[in-house]
This record gives sequence, C-alpha cells and structure tokens, in this order.
Amino acid sequence: MPELNAFSTCGEILDGLGGRHISASEFLDLQIRRIERLDGTINSVVVRQFERARTDAITADKVRQRGEVLPLLGLPVTVKESIDVEGTSSTAGVTQRLAHRAEKDARTISKLRAAGAIILGKTNVCPYLADYIADNPVYGRTASPWDPSVTPGGSSGGSATVAAGLAPLDLGSDLGGSIRLPAAFCGLWGHKPSEGAVPYSGHFPGSSLPNAGWLMTAQGPMARSAADLELILDVLAGPDIGMDVGWRLEIPPARHERLADFRVALLPWLDWLPVDAEIVAAVESLARRLRNAGVSVVELSPPGLGDLREFHRVCRSVMSALVSVHWPAERRHQVIEDRKARNEFSHSADVRGFAASAADFLLWHDQRERYRQAYRDFFRDVDILLTPMTLVPPFPHPTLPVADRTFDIGGRLIGFDYLSFYPGLASLPGHGATAFPIGINRAGLPVGAQAIGPFLEDRTPIRFAQLMEQTFGGFVPPPGWDATLG
Repeated sequence: MPELNAFSTCGEILDGLGGRHISASEFLDLQIRRIERLDGTINSVVVRQFERARTDAITADKVRQRGEVLPLLGLPVTVKESIDVEGTSSTAGVTQRLAHRAEKDARTISKLRAAGAIILGKTNVCPYLADYIADNPVYGRTASPWDPSVTPGGSSGGSATVAAGLAPLDLGSDLGGSIRLPAAFCGLWGHKPSEGAVPYSGHFPGSSLPNAGWLMTAQGPMARSAADLELILDVLAGPDIGMDVGWRLEIPPARHERLADFRVALLPWLDWLPVDAEIVAAVESLARRLRNAGVSVVELSPPGLGDLREFHRVCRSVMSALVSVHWPAERRHQVIEDRKARNEFSHSADVRGFAASAADFLLWHDQRERYRQAYRDFFRDVDILLTPMTLVPPFPHPTLPVADRTFDIGGRLIGFDYLSFYPGLASLPGHGATAFPIGINRAGLPVGAQAIGPFLEDRTPIRFAQLMEQTFGGFVPPPGWDATLG
C-alpha cells in the first residue's frame, strides 16, 4: 500500500493499521510530534490528551494482536472543545466556564472509543459557538492553514486541524453551518447529520442528557475524504443513551450508486442575496461538469418553501433562541439592544429569538413543520438540493462585533448574519447535508458547496459527494504544509 503521510484519509490510515504496516502507537506518536511541531502556527488543538491517547494506542495494539476487529481501531481523532470528553474542559470559549470539567464522555465520544478511535484532544471554537470564526478569550485565535490572515471558519475550528494534517478527522457540531462552513473554508468534506440521527447529548449548549426538544443541531465529522464521512456516520448513528428501548434507526442506502443517476436541483440565485462572483462561477462550473457527466441538473427552489426571506427569518429566530439559552441576562440585554439599533432584517429576526417566549418558539416550530412537509414533497422527485456553502470566501479575522460586520459583495453591503442562509436551508428542517470542495479562487483559498439530501437519507448526499470526489478530484493540501508525519 502507499506510504502513509500527514494527509492520508481515515480509510488509508485504517488500512495501514489493519495491515500491520504501522502500529497504533507508532502512528499516534508521529501524529503527536506533528502537532507539537506545527500547531503553534495555527493554534487549533487547544486541549491535549496525549498521555491518555498513548495509553489508548497501546490498548488498541493489544486488541489488534488478539485478532479483534473494530471499525476505527487505532485511528487518532480530535473533537470540538464544546463536546464533553471525560476529565477535560468544555468551556465553549467563555471564561465563565473555565472551571468546568466533564464528568463523563458525550455519547458520541463513547461511540468513537467503542469503535477503537483514540481521542487526541479538542479543537478551538468561538464564544458560545455563536460565530463563524474560532477565536475566544480562553484559547485565543485559530488561523487558517491556507492563509494565517483569514479565519478557518467556525464554530468548529477543527477544520484547520484536519486541513493542516494534524488529525485525520475532527468531530464537530452544527446548528447554522458550524461543520459545513469551516469545511468549505478549509477545502474539506463535512457532514451535518439529519436531526436525531446522531446523539447530541454531552454538548454545550445543550445537556448531558438526551433532550428531544433541542432542535436543528447535530454532531458530525469533518475529514479529507467523503468516504470517511460515511465511515464515521456508521459509528455514530443511532439512538442517544436513555431513549426508549423501542427506538431504532436504519439509515437507508444511498438512492443511487452512479453519479449520472442523481436528480439534482440547483437552487436559483436570489436577487436579494448577493454571492461572491468567484463562488457563483465555481458553482455554475460544477453544474456544467455534472451535466457533462450525465447528471440531471435543473434550477429549482422547493416550491413549498415560499418566500425564502421569510424562511431565513424563521431560521434566524430559532437559531438565536437556541444559542442564547445559557447567556447571562446582561449579555442577552446588550445583544438585543445592539441588534435593535441596526434595524436590519436579519438583526430583527435575531432579536425575536433572543427575546422569545415559549409561545413564540412553539409557533416557529409549527412553521418549521410546514417547511419540513415541503421538503418531503420536494425530495420525492429530487435527490439532491445543491447550493453554495457560503456567500463569501474565507475572510480576514474580524475585529468588529458580529452585529457591526458587513461584506461588500459586488458593491452591495450585506450583513454578516446572512452567512447562515445557505447552511440554514438544511438546518431548519433538520436534513442531512454534506459540504465539499469545488475549487480554489484567485486568492488561493478554497471554495465549497453543499448537497442537501432527504431527511434521514444521509447516505445519499454523502454518496453524491463521494462520486464527485472520484470524478473531479480529492483533497488538496494547503500550500506550504509538508506531508511529513512526525
């Protein structure tokens, strides 16, 4: 088999471990040495569990020597700082949680360990996970390995870790694009599972207990190959601990196994929402390449969604209510006043969420169910809804508060909060969505798109991304980052 390097996929690493070409302990040591050598330039692995990882690697080697087979045996991974790993902090990037230590692993972490994975450490986030960057007063700023002057995206800053070859996979979480946007910003594949397909307990904000009322959010992987997404989904999918004994999940096979058999709806461009010209060109180029490969691609918005500005407004309101659950009263008051002063569409939706009553939330939930029905109808005749992943390419580390940030897109100023529009198309209805790279812009930075699939048919968008990877090419390492392990 080819020699392993820092940019090998999870599948390649597992093949090397399984074939006894390298032991789990040897590979882990090389991965740790690379982190120690290179992470100082980007600051991505902010909580390290190297000693426990070494112990777990020794155990993995003994398990393999006994002839036992586990799907992730010996694979080192990182996880988002906000996900509970026993004995480590889960601060969510805020100083008020500095003393927090997780008493037990989140359910997803337990599943990874049971499958043989080794937890290397935890990756950076933004405060309260309420931004598209990875910068906070606890751990500082994470930079993109593609260009240290720009953000790797957020709130799952593990995108930088995986793109830089410091770990083959990072487990993140996604409410409004926090897996998919950083995956796009760093040239990776990322999957937000369908709502409820993967346990969410043991995450902040959220609960250490299963919570069926926690909407839209999911934990999921970022990796250097679409095939790795399915590998991890197979390990993570299933009921949360404590669910009713009769609850069972069976994610069906992908709808198609040939790229040409997919029916793709390309979301039309919206006159009220400008998108960077190079992203538009890259998405349209992708649509042409798909058509040339025999794929049915039509421009179509799900008819039952109606006015997508109103869809965005509902999505922002629900997101704002969820992310602010644990905010101190003074922060909530300050943020509401900041948004009110700007009198902008997205900001008014945020204010609705921050100040929501229980009745407001239930009414939005009712509207969400109408959108979910519209998607059910839409996906009877369509397999994939294809959209850009972001409005803009990776942007410089911001210095202004979120409410004050804008982008100049083709001479039009657009508020920062509109970055959640394309991710929200999958988040609000709870559908699985896969982010994938589609090119490099003139500045040398990655461009990404997303494939939204039918609810609980997560293998369909992942398989679509796999077939595109096979047809159009795989991971491209950031320039200047050597592939040497150790």
